[in-house]
Amino acid sequence: MKILVTGATGKVGRAFINRVLRGNELHDATIRALCHNRTLPEEEGLEIIKGNIAVRDDVENALQGITHVVHLATCKETPDDVMDVTVKGLFWLLEGCRTSDSFEQFILIGGDAGMGHFFYPHPLPVTETQGHSAYPGCYALSKVLEEIMLEQYYIQYDFSGCCLRAPWIMEKDDFRYTLTFKQDVFGGPRWCDLVGPSEAEHYASCETVPIMLDPEGIPVKRNFVHLDDLLSAIIAALGKPGAAHQETFNICMDEPIDYREVGDYLASSRNLPSVDVPTEFHSTWLDNSKARFLLGWRPAVDLKQLIDRAWDYQRGEDEPRTIWYPG
Repeated sequence: MKILVTGATGKVGRAFINRVLRGNELHDATIRALCHNRTLPEEEGLEIIKGNIAVRDDVENALQGITHVVHLATCKETPDDVMDVTVKGLFWLLEGCRTSDSFEQFILIGGDAGMGHFFYPHPLPVTETQGHSAYPGCYALSKVLEEIMLEQYYIQYDFSGCCLRAPWIMEKDDFRYTLTFKQDVFGGPRWCDLVGPSEAEHYASCETVPIMLDPEGIPVKRNFVHLDDLLSAIIAALGKPGAAHQETFNICMDEPIDYREVGDYLASSRNLPSVDVPTEFHSTWLDNSKARFLLGWRPAVDLKQLIDRAWDYQRGEDEPRTIWYPG
């Protein structure tokens, strides 16, 4: 098994490469990392190739002798890059794979952004049959286009692939920083913008936990997945290509995160205060039963573990919080 990893220098890419090279789950696997803006040090089992995913020749060169592709390259709200990376780049990958003599399986890491996330009310839980409904912005649109392109290659060419649809991916102290009123909040919403400046400063100073409320004043429930569990799902799909063939899987925690339960647990375990924050967002969560039954995968990290890992993590001075897009 020779795996091409795109987005190799990002959070998921680095962790996946490390797990494959240092674990025994894919003991015969080697990896080729397609790097563009940044790179990785070469080591045994890891080949680095420089190139631009939007350039056909670079992609075809990267695919030489490859049996499997784990496609992680993406952009956030960067309109100047998003179509090159997530549409043109994916097109060249799919074209190169379908004409390759060595190719066996393509794994796309999708996202619940393509399902509208918590921007729209949905029938719950959200299964893989739910229609696409991107929220405003180019990132969510790109996640819809990725899934549609892959699905059309199934129809056009009986392409061998699958999509692992993940919600917000957490590692280290990420979850803690999703719940801060400070300016360095990780992702959205920006809690400091939902309250007044003086309130935000006060809440930040005492580590107050925001409790997201929906338009009816009910605490919101939403999906997360720990990075370790996503990696396990990728490895499960690689190990069961027949079960994964042309399927989409929701890869998430067994139960959604209830913001009220988060506040209650942090109050009891760490004596942190909380405050209700009214929003326009809606509860939404994914049903992961298809992945559990077909892939034999199950997430290991629950709500309490997610919280404890985030609050217990000690970040060194040489490890700043940096989120890179694109990789």
